[in-house]
Amino acid sequence: LRRQESRTDAQPENQTKDLEKKKKREIMALSQKEADIQMMLAASCHLGTKNCDYQMQRYVYRRRNDGLYVFNLGKTWEKLQMAARVICAIENPQDIAVLSARPYGQRAVLKFAQYTGSKTLPGRHTPGTFTNQITDKYEEPRLLIITDPRTDIQPSREAAYCNLPTIAFCDTDSPLKNVDIAIPANNKGKHSIGVLYYILCRMVLQMRGTVTAQNPWDVMVDLFFYREPEETKEPEQEEQAAPAAEFPAAEMGFAAGVDPSLMGAAPAAPAAFGYDATGGMPGFEAAAAPPMQVPGGFQQMDSSGFGAQY
Repeated sequence: LRRQESRTDAQPENQTKDLEKKKKREIMALSQKEADIQMMLAASCHLGTKNCDYQMQRYVYRRRNDGLYVFNLGKTWEKLQMAARVICAIENPQDIAVLSARPYGQRAVLKFAQYTGSKTLPGRHTPGTFTNQITDKYEEPRLLIITDPRTDIQPSREAAYCNLPTIAFCDTDSPLKNVDIAIPANNKGKHSIGVLYYILCRMVLQMRGTVTAQNPWDVMVDLFFYREPEETKEPEQEEQAAPAAEFPAAEMGFAAGVDPSLMGAAPAAPAAFGYDATGGMPGFEAAAAPPMQVPGGFQQMDSSGFGAQY
């Protein structure tokens, strides 16, 4: 009887501990969800276009006075979770192809492929990459992720021929043909595309177990943003211009009061057995004429050693 009483007493304690753990997990998930939604709001992921496809009406929250449709970011976050579960179900990450013909999404695609281990095909999609086995760039993935179903219509069409499941970020005016999992969000802004790929990448790493509460992901979302070519050139030009100012003329041995017109003047022609001092700059003495005869009657040898007379 005492043993049974001790067992019955231990069961409620274990149940309370399990309930506390579940509550902590729910609180962490809610806080993470709120932080993700705030990030998506800051990046304008909730703003759609003035046109709305009939299949995207289920994801629309309301329409603003200026005519723009507004997404329900709660459904966007749930669809990101669903897409992350599908990505984690593929054993080999190299069987996942991530595409983006839009320039704003090419850097985000490269970073997503770098951290998740998937394969990326940025830029223009070559027709026949998934269907023509003769081509050198033939690929046979098991999952396809595209940034915009309208601009990436060729790879989504080929994926339908090969029975590839397709995940796509869809705007309010995006067609959902050949799309299996549509993530409703703004796929036209460079900040919104970067934030969406960042959140999806972090969810995948969390489900794989590489990112935990004890080992958080220390990657900034700025790495997923598109950068203009001029932004990358400005630091390089500053680095090239900096060494020119580090060497002033006085420290290099040049006279401070030299006329700039004399610096570019051509030197005078040398005399027969010496140098003329009239063409020199002020402050410098003329060089002495080199001796042409050596005592003893021998001629001076060539400085290079070739053509000497013996």
